[in-house]
Amino acid sequence: MKQKLIYFLFAYLLVFSSNAQETKDPKPMGWKDIPAWKSISSNSVKMSPDGKWMAYAMLPVEGDGELIIQKTNDPESKKSYPIGSTNSANIEFSEDSRWIAFKEYPKEKEKKANEKGGKPLPEKVILLDLKEDKKTTFEKVASFSFNRELSSHLAINLSKEGSNGDAKGSDLLLVQLASGKKQNLGNVLEFSFNKPGTHMAYIVDAANQSGNGIYLMDINNGKTQVLDSDAASFKSINWTEKGDAFALLKLVKDKKYKQDHGKLIGVKNLSNPQLTVYDPAKDSVNFPKDYTISPNRRAQWSEDQNKLFYGIHPLVLAKKEEKKEDEKTDEDSLKQVETAKLSKILADSTIKSIADLQKAIAKADSSKSENAKSSTEGLKKPDMTIWHWQDTRLQSRQQILENQDKNYSFWAMYDLKSSKHTTLQDSSMKELSLLPKEKFALGTDQRKYELDVNLNGQNFQDIYIVDLSNGEKSLLFENFYMPSYSSFPRASPDGTKLIYGFDGHYFIYDIVAGTKTNITESLPVSFVNVEDDHNVTKPLHGSLGWSEDSKYVLLRDGWDIWQVPLSIREKATNLTQNGRQEKIRYQNRFVLNEEEKGYDWKKAQYFRSYGENTKKSGIVKIEPSRAGLQAGTKILLWEDANINRFSKAKSADVYFFTKEKFNLPTEFYLTDAQISSQTKLTENTPDAHKFLWSSGARLIDYVSDKGDTLQGALFLPANYQEGTKYPTIIYYYEKLSQTLHNYAAPGFSGTGWNPNIYTSNGYAVFIPDIVYTMDDPGMSAVWCVLPGVKEAIKTGVIDEKRMGLHGHSWGGYQTSFLITQTDMFKAAAAGAPLTNMISMYDLIYWNSGGGNMSIFEASQGRFKGAPWENWESYQRNSPVYHVKNVNTPLLLLHNDKDGAVDFTQGIEYYNALRRLKKPVIMVQYKGENHGLSKLENRKDYSVRMMEFFDHHLKGEDASDWIKNGVEKLKLEEHLESRVFGIN
Repeated sequence: MKQKLIYFLFAYLLVFSSNAQETKDPKPMGWKDIPAWKSISSNSVKMSPDGKWMAYAMLPVEGDGELIIQKTNDPESKKSYPIGSTNSANIEFSEDSRWIAFKEYPKEKEKKANEKGGKPLPEKVILLDLKEDKKTTFEKVASFSFNRELSSHLAINLSKEGSNGDAKGSDLLLVQLASGKKQNLGNVLEFSFNKPGTHMAYIVDAANQSGNGIYLMDINNGKTQVLDSDAASFKSINWTEKGDAFALLKLVKDKKYKQDHGKLIGVKNLSNPQLTVYDPAKDSVNFPKDYTISPNRRAQWSEDQNKLFYGIHPLVLAKKEEKKEDEKTDEDSLKQVETAKLSKILADSTIKSIADLQKAIAKADSSKSENAKSSTEGLKKPDMTIWHWQDTRLQSRQQILENQDKNYSFWAMYDLKSSKHTTLQDSSMKELSLLPKEKFALGTDQRKYELDVNLNGQNFQDIYIVDLSNGEKSLLFENFYMPSYSSFPRASPDGTKLIYGFDGHYFIYDIVAGTKTNITESLPVSFVNVEDDHNVTKPLHGSLGWSEDSKYVLLRDGWDIWQVPLSIREKATNLTQNGRQEKIRYQNRFVLNEEEKGYDWKKAQYFRSYGENTKKSGIVKIEPSRAGLQAGTKILLWEDANINRFSKAKSADVYFFTKEKFNLPTEFYLTDAQISSQTKLTENTPDAHKFLWSSGARLIDYVSDKGDTLQGALFLPANYQEGTKYPTIIYYYEKLSQTLHNYAAPGFSGTGWNPNIYTSNGYAVFIPDIVYTMDDPGMSAVWCVLPGVKEAIKTGVIDEKRMGLHGHSWGGYQTSFLITQTDMFKAAAAGAPLTNMISMYDLIYWNSGGGNMSIFEASQGRFKGAPWENWESYQRNSPVYHVKNVNTPLLLLHNDKDGAVDFTQGIEYYNALRRLKKPVIMVQYKGENHGLSKLENRKDYSVRMMEFFDHHLKGEDASDWIKNGVEKLKLEEHLESRVFGIN
């Protein structure tokens, strides 16, 4: 009886404990909770072409993910499949929507166990029959693909196992989906299906190049043809859009040169394949003898299949050939020395006997040996760089682009009718793009302006039209100014017209007629982006593209969308009309057909709308204009949320969109063309109920000290109670109030910042807008941030005695400057800040290799001219020159390999503060760039930054690294004590 009672009590305690756990109150999210945090990878979300199935990956910050597959009409039909440890899922539906294939990667533990030099771990492909609910697994897979529209086969390229000589290919499994039968093709390096899925082209690359070639399989009957086979390498299969022809390259070793000798292959008429092979080595008339066809650009057919386009690049002699040449030169020199010495011996009158002659010869040989030795030994070429003031690109930029420059190829074409090669560009026109229909190409030349562009950031170039019927180029624009990319010419779908921006207007250039027409001068609005406060002239709002018939363009004036005709007999139409009046920005068009060549103005179009003052967003539908009547705009969705990603199933009228708020994760909703209903499809962040989240967001309206009407986003702490003041982090980066409804997924960012973690832990977060006055980037922050903070304090949410600042990069600069101008803030964390605008101006942006000058004069710096032309402005806005005013404790992050803001900027500010005995801590992560990339470093800094703010703003005990720092000899032990991750 006693035992039964004990058993009953034990069972009761278990049940009670279980129920208590289930009903446990949510807690603040800690950094140690994040490694296991799972959420939907937005890029992985796929809908089947028939709209009946949906698939997406649920990935953790660390650890193993899973793939969720469900019916769109039954959210409860979810099935989960493990996919191992990955940052991006590989998922593909078949075109008939019956099948889905996806990769399963090695598990996190397997990867960690294999970190020390093991072979790459094998990956799997899982094939699911959605109709029969059947699963098939394929081991050791490199890549896979369905045969597109036909959906009858799955091709799987297996990973290369073991050693197979110099073969680059591996086995390819061709799986017949209906029967499950498999066909093995050996040594396949590359394969590609045409769009209809009726044919597969594949390349064999075998040991000793035995059987290397290009093969074509007819999927319907399984017959395979060898189109070309040779002791060569084949690469880059490129089908036409319709899938009725393809091109590729053939590369043959040539010991004389570093590069292979390239040949061009074009294949068309698939039922009876017709091959075009162009060998430039046999073309001594048109092809430049010191060039070859490049492997670095894919060959392609013209749409009419009368031309092939491909890349060419210069030949470079192999090193051994160069060495032989050197040896020959040395040999010639020695011969000359030998002749001179012989002449000297013959002229020596002291030689009286054979013995004297032998001594002279021996002496000459000894001298010869020493001379030869001295000419070949101990001579090493210097390792150095020459920086010249006339270099159009800095040497550092040239070093970054060295491989790109080496591998650069020029466009060329082969005309099948005339059997003629034509080079389309050279170094005088470095950039060239083929326009649609391949009748013309657009080329640019920046050589005359490149130095100045790199110095002051004002972008000029010469633009050419190339006639692809004969390769002749004609100058379209000389000294063309581009205040932003919106001005650059964009081709119509028929390839005969260009839209471009000039002097604040949009123009159309008719290539065939050679005419230029201003299409915006008669409109009642300007298309200049007046809110762009960079030092550029008349930047334009970007156009939204062409109609598919090349008769209209869509333009944005910053508020409304205009449909502008090319014909002078029609008038432009304001499609939205209420944007400017109601402060609604119609931002972009949702492209529902990925294969479209332009929008169909005869059909309804969908656009994203955004309330500039309300921060609402939504989707509007614009009906086409009929019989000259105004197009009708219908609001389908308009909410206090971030509405985005409106998409359509490829082959059905099934739609979905995403919705999120700051404290609610991104979810996907099923709907129809009218958004007449919303069905939630996903359950993102399955562990969200365990944690506390922000109680909501508020919009703060305020006016800057310069009279600008601005806004800020105020995020409430979790469990917010009216009347209670909370410690607050103020964060900024130019203009960010539009993020009011943006969800920030918990994670370890490269800057240590995650607003949802801070609000979960009792902080309020305020993000004010900053707009800029020319020559005052630092003071602009003072004029915008401080009034915004003061206005936010009036809400009663913010404790004005417990405010902290944080920003990274440009935001780090604002932070390091603000604490020189005010003592309002109790602590600040600045990541990778610019601190001396004068010294920074002349430094290098190492990530690109370019100089900082253009950034300061035409981009983010917003200065007029160089420091020596504007000294007071640069000095006035440099934190280091006001360092004596700093009283705010500062946590400074700057990494030694920062390629954006030089490490010396952090050192300069740190040393100045240290010299003045100001409270500053600088953390440096070895080898890291502008942001933290290594997970262990992102974890560490995230925790440290919150510890720093917790101490200064919440009064929590300071960690020892904050109080005393850490000595080098004790650093390893200190770091090991702080490591955490998944179990």
